Amino acid sequence: MSDSARITCTTCGQANRVPVARLADNPKCGSCGDPLVSGKVAELDPATHDKAIRTDDLPLLIDYWAPWCGPCRMMAPEFAKAAKAVAPNARFAKINTEDHPQISQRLGIRGIPLLILWHRGREVARLPGARPAAEIAAFVRQHVPAMA
Repeated sequence: MSDSARITCTTCGQANRVPVARLADNPKCGSCGDPLVSGKVAELDPATHDKAIRTDDLPLLIDYWAPWCGPCRMMAPEFAKAAKAVAPNARFAKINTEDHPQISQRLGIRGIPLLILWHRGREVARLPGARPAAEIAAFVRQHVPAMA
């Protein structure tokens, strides 16, 4: 990673540059003022999803889920715990595949919950099924060696 990281605001979709040394200082979006790396799970819309996976320098783990999916709902608190555990080295987000089926179709998602780790414009790895927080955090650390 260079001296700064490109990070898409999950609230307004604005691209931001943040000095890597300041990622742990709770940087805020230059446009809307919302936190960029808060350790919380963000809800994405398709436009922000696509922009973030294409342009962000910080690893982004996305939970592809649906409200009718029992395992998805069971995993949500564990996903939130994992998000806090790996911040500020990665961000976590989710997208509702029932509301946005075009995302599932484009990515070839056949079952949920499904976690996909994105880094610097490419898909790094997939982790299917509901998982505990420790396993989710370990998955991110395994695939982003600089975090280990």
